[in-house]
Amino acid sequence: MSATTSGSSTPRDQTRVVVEGVSPQVDGGRFAAKGSVGEPFIVEADVFCDGHDRVAAALWVRGPGSTSTTEVPMVEVGNDRHRAQVVPDRLGRWAYTVVGWVDRYETWRQDTLRKVAAAQDVSVDLLVGAGLVADAVTRAQGAESELLANAVGAYERGDVAPLSDDVLAGAMARWADREPVVRHARTLEVVVERERARHSAWYEFFPRSASPDPDRHGTLRDAADRLPYVASMGFDVVYLPPIHPIGTTFRKGPNNSVECAPGDPGSPWGIGGVEGGHTAIHPDLGTFDDFSYFVEEAESHGLEVALDVAFQCSPDHPWVTEHPEWFTHRPDGTIQYAENPPKKYQDIYPINFESEDWEALWDALADVFRFWIDRGVRIFRVDNPHTKPFRFWEWLITEIRAESPGVVFLSEAFTRPKVMYQLAKLGFSQSYTYFTWRPTGPELQEYFTELTSRPVVDFFRPNAWPNTPDILTEQLQDGGRPVFSQRLVLAATLSANYGIYGPAFELVEHTAVRPGSEEYLDSEKYQQRTWDLDADHSLRDLIARVNRIRHDHPALGHDRTLRFHPCDNDQILCYSKTTPEGADPVLVVANTNGEHRQSGWVHLDLDALGLEPGAEFEVRDLLGGASYRWHGPDNYVELDPHGLPAHVFSVGRPDALQPAADAPSPESEDRVPEPEDQT
Repeated sequence: MSATTSGSSTPRDQTRVVVEGVSPQVDGGRFAAKGSVGEPFIVEADVFCDGHDRVAAALWVRGPGSTSTTEVPMVEVGNDRHRAQVVPDRLGRWAYTVVGWVDRYETWRQDTLRKVAAAQDVSVDLLVGAGLVADAVTRAQGAESELLANAVGAYERGDVAPLSDDVLAGAMARWADREPVVRHARTLEVVVERERARHSAWYEFFPRSASPDPDRHGTLRDAADRLPYVASMGFDVVYLPPIHPIGTTFRKGPNNSVECAPGDPGSPWGIGGVEGGHTAIHPDLGTFDDFSYFVEEAESHGLEVALDVAFQCSPDHPWVTEHPEWFTHRPDGTIQYAENPPKKYQDIYPINFESEDWEALWDALADVFRFWIDRGVRIFRVDNPHTKPFRFWEWLITEIRAESPGVVFLSEAFTRPKVMYQLAKLGFSQSYTYFTWRPTGPELQEYFTELTSRPVVDFFRPNAWPNTPDILTEQLQDGGRPVFSQRLVLAATLSANYGIYGPAFELVEHTAVRPGSEEYLDSEKYQQRTWDLDADHSLRDLIARVNRIRHDHPALGHDRTLRFHPCDNDQILCYSKTTPEGADPVLVVANTNGEHRQSGWVHLDLDALGLEPGAEFEVRDLLGGASYRWHGPDNYVELDPHGLPAHVFSVGRPDALQPAADAPSPESEDRVPEPEDQT
């Protein structure tokens, strides 16, 4: 009787190996995983077969634009799980998959070694091995061909020495017969971006408030004069809200008032006027020459410029008259303005992505990005992408990356989790998070455990912001300087990407427009502000110290290695990071209570810190400058939020740590108060 029935769809072959459970694999391979240049990209898979034969597995990788495949051997890490890593060296889409096969030589070698150890006769077994190696000689090249040929002779003479030769075993892994090779069913992809997509510190400010004269609208030249201040705090990215002309029709007044007096500047997000739209500069800010000067000055201070892209229009935007079909028209002939009932935003017209002329619309929107890329911008913060079609973003980001692989996209989508995750899968490099509304230690631990665990970590890069021009949380309103300091340290160390809206943040601006609101009183969204950047209460020195620690310690540039450590006081949050290789351990212990001193015992996972059980080690506080000698996993901490709200420790054996270059000296004039804790 035949082994298969006539109607069977099951193939008949001699494959024995199973390859499954490949990770990362975002939605079964529908979307690409995320990676960055120079960051190890780790792939794991379950590879096994029937019986007791040994299997071998390999990662096949192909770089962007390449026609050749690189093979990376996979190492078994337990329970049939295999792992390999590759370090991408260029931007773009990389393809990868996993293959497995029965390793006949290694199976034979290990069985024969056991027989030798048991003093059994292996003369016939060695002839079997000689045949396996002789077959490999027919494929081998170079010096390894001679190595294998010599092994054939040794086995035929009854010599057991080659059995223990790991060099020979490695050559056999390359040249032995693998057939049949089993390949994972899908070729998967990873989008490799530049380091700035993985690790960045953003500073947002309004150029119109940068004027030294409170009675004069700030310009891009004034904003350029602000850049040394931003750079002195150690930021990587300087982010500007929309710099385009602002409409006058239904322009909003101070504090979002519907009453607009002559001279009120309006909201930068009411984009478009007689002077132009998304590819124009507000005349009060200056010219394109001024913008070029701003970009060049930023680069000279080690800063990249990020621009806000908000796809919406004021009633005065040129597109309203040039392309009325791109907007929704009501039965009375008027254009539908933005609403969030019962709120009305008559100064904003949403774009109709379901327009019959949608293809021309999409092309025009993509051209907005191209326009600013041609003027030196490589980072974009995208306003409310969740209110535009997913397909549009997938198409646009793919198009722009094909032309300019180094462009970084930040998604500003404070919306439902699945929507935020979908935007990240579609290609956004970074994403705003709920960090802003997670005030307690347990909430932060639960949330960041989700963000840094699979599957989320494979496609979602968090960017944590304590505040934005739209968001002044109740915690910041009530907590004062201690809470601002606490949220800074948490954002900058929990997430490899973070940002602040300044100078409101460093100057501890905390007054809301009304009780129960998260809007700032006298918000810069609707008026110019004058800031005293040299105020004594400024947090600028603490910010600079935190950013210096981030630059000096590569562990803080990664999210995947975040590990939480228990504490018997849930108002103390304890966590650590290392580099992907396990180096540079940094341990953070933070008091999440903004009012009272907190103490407790932390219980460290020493293995996560690269330490042996029961090890004695030194922790050096990179914020406060003190060092402590700890022993074993259980150690006592005490933190007063009115001093420094956290320890940021470097961890190592006492004889391995060098004096900390970034710790303040006793004579330091740094304005950050010294900690009042006992550790």
